[in-house]
Amino acid sequence: MHSKQEDNPAGMKHVQWNKMSLRIKFIFLIGIVVVISYGITFYRTSQFQNELVLSQATRQARMLHKQILMTRQWVADHNGLFFMRQPGVDPNPFLKDPEMVDTQGTRYVKRNPAMVTRELSAYADKAGFCGYRVTTLKAINPENAPDPWEKKSLLLFEQGVDEVIEFTQANNHRTLRYIAPLPVEASCLECHDQQGYKIGDIRGGLSVTIPVDWAFESITKNNRLLLFIATITILIVGLSIYLLIDVLVVRRLGILEGAMENYPETKPSKHNLPNGGDEIGRLAFKFNDFCQRLDTSQTELDASRKQLFQTEKLAALGRLAAGVAHEVNNPLGGMLNCVKSMGENPDDKALHRRYLELMDKGLKRIGNIVQQLLNFGRREPLQYRPACIDELIRESFILLEYGLKKLNVQLDLGIPDSYSIDSAALQQIIVNITMNAMQAMPEGGSFTVTTSVVDDMAVLAFQDSGPGISEENLPRIFDPFFTTKDVGEGTGLGLAVTYALVQRMNGVILVESSAGHGSCFIVRLPLNPETNEAA
Repeated sequence: MHSKQEDNPAGMKHVQWNKMSLRIKFIFLIGIVVVISYGITFYRTSQFQNELVLSQATRQARMLHKQILMTRQWVADHNGLFFMRQPGVDPNPFLKDPEMVDTQGTRYVKRNPAMVTRELSAYADKAGFCGYRVTTLKAINPENAPDPWEKKSLLLFEQGVDEVIEFTQANNHRTLRYIAPLPVEASCLECHDQQGYKIGDIRGGLSVTIPVDWAFESITKNNRLLLFIATITILIVGLSIYLLIDVLVVRRLGILEGAMENYPETKPSKHNLPNGGDEIGRLAFKFNDFCQRLDTSQTELDASRKQLFQTEKLAALGRLAAGVAHEVNNPLGGMLNCVKSMGENPDDKALHRRYLELMDKGLKRIGNIVQQLLNFGRREPLQYRPACIDELIRESFILLEYGLKKLNVQLDLGIPDSYSIDSAALQQIIVNITMNAMQAMPEGGSFTVTTSVVDDMAVLAFQDSGPGISEENLPRIFDPFFTTKDVGEGTGLGLAVTYALVQRMNGVILVESSAGHGSCFIVRLPLNPETNEAA
């Protein structure tokens, strides 16, 4: 089987691209644009200078061709050239009158245009300048027979082609071969009339061969220079863009990122935020303004939260007072009966001692209940002092005893030792969660409280057998003023205040519930808390 990463390489590339820094993205994209742009420019420039150099070589071949034609024409117009015969200067056996003698007996040999062309070409070829010759498909002189390239070109002339140009390479040397038709003119008939030519016929072609190693060396040199210039330019442009992006964008965004990361511990005003009228400067200004507004809102929220806590305390205190009144009335009624009996039997000292002891217990019970109500209603900041969590749960349940009579309460307490904790805050958490369970089970049910220490955390679990919480309401139970109870039965603040108190104590509160299966609230509090409240 393949992994998901193997099955989705495009997704991997997308994730890797998203993880790249802005600097790398800019350099990568701009680098591609610069390289492509200069690559196209280099290619077109190189192609243009190649065409220019080769066109110069072609122009040179055409000019040489015309110069040779003019030389041939001059020789033909003067009925050939005559040279004094001497060793190495032999008559042309293919001419009708190849030799003549003057009145003094000096012998001269005739050179027609073809021979002049061939002999001048030998000089030019020896000097390495060029080579040229006349060739034809119907050659009288075997030396004028065409080679394969010339033969192919001569056949093209019969089809109406004006000229043939080709660059060839042999023995690591490059040459330009040029050939153009050679038409019959009036001066040509003196030598070629017996061959049946007429004026205007194409009797062959003038083939020119020019070495062009210099041209390709120039092209190579120019290409290297262009490549060097393009490379240096790309490096300079890339470095300039990198520095500009780094100074104008990346560094300024880094400062802004640092300010965001350190907020709210360090205010943005402590950082040297980017300024200016550009996008980053305006973003920094908006961020600073946003932080100021957020600080103002946080201050107002803290004040509202403190007021909310006190409001919920007062609301819970009212609900407690309604139930506690019954608990207070019971000992009061008993004490009134004791007083009445004592009044009716003023001389019965044994009765008086027994009733005085009962009255003392009743008054202490009433005083304990009133003191717990007063402690619960106090408004104080968190104060960490050594306290026993299990004992706080028992005291809270004494305060709630009137409402727990219908419930089957089970305590599985496992934190007998004292730890540094805020007693008042934890007591309010216990009371709020327990009252929520009491309201969820008005007809009775089971309620189990479990405490334990796990990884230096106090874990308190409150399990009830109530109707539970539906899936759609579960994410909202800690929202202020959210309640599923009927009007007048709840404020919707109890669990919200509980959630806030747990957070202030650097703890965590979780709820596990489903409709029809009860609810379990789990509170985890650090046993070595920070001295400051959580933000």
